[in-house]
Amino acid sequence: MLQEERFIRIRTLLSTLSRVSTERIAQELDVSRETVRRDIVELEAQGVLRRVHGGVVAPGPEPEPPLSVRQAVREREKRAIARAALQQLQPGQTLFLDAGSTTTILAEELSALSGMTVVTNGLNVALRLAGADAGRTARNEVILLGGRTDPGVQATHGDTTVAEIHRYRADVALLSPVGIHGQHGATSFEHREAAVARAMAGQAQRLIVLADHSKIGQASRVVYAGLADIDTIITDAGARALSALQAAGSHVIIA
Repeated sequence: MLQEERFIRIRTLLSTLSRVSTERIAQELDVSRETVRRDIVELEAQGVLRRVHGGVVAPGPEPEPPLSVRQAVREREKRAIARAALQQLQPGQTLFLDAGSTTTILAEELSALSGMTVVTNGLNVALRLAGADAGRTARNEVILLGGRTDPGVQATHGDTTVAEIHRYRADVALLSPVGIHGQHGATSFEHREAAVARAMAGQAQRLIVLADHSKIGQASRVVYAGLADIDTIITDAGARALSALQAAGSHVIIA
């Protein structure tokens, strides 16, 4: 196999996987590990990839840590954001919530409202909503979208999930991106997560983005909503670099 063909194959693997091991590349290309190492060194010099222990990753933003890790980080700020988001809602509305640590906290806060219909792909979001109604008559209806499951983000995803989203129209979509950027808008690291968020945004009358200060000014790999499509951005008091968002006409709420 020619070197240029190997380069194309390696780029293709990186476009679909966030991380690829050296062993996986050698198996896919049917070449020696030494050949793979030489190719990786040259591709890193070209800026195509970045070497890590045991393999390579695409350059740019790192994927988010597992949800179980993120739930313990900036919990106070995320709860403030969730409570501010609650003020933007009305009892009886239909909501889309994607999977994330901030939307999981929002699910807990939603128990203060009643008559809501919440459509989500987040397993923890659904469980928190159901748990808030434990031992009493359910105040809100929870619809968990079908699809493939991902234990890392504790969510469903894939074509089935997106197709089910298109069965609903929501008053508000509340989404938590990997980053929100003045030029690129709301972004995600994974294509499958972005596909779910994009479908939810498209099926909602209003889009609210929930992003703690660490996400402001950041851009990840996949854009799912431009700033013009976002009605409100809710962040916390630690946020900086808000001028680019506000200059683009975004309504920013500081929790």
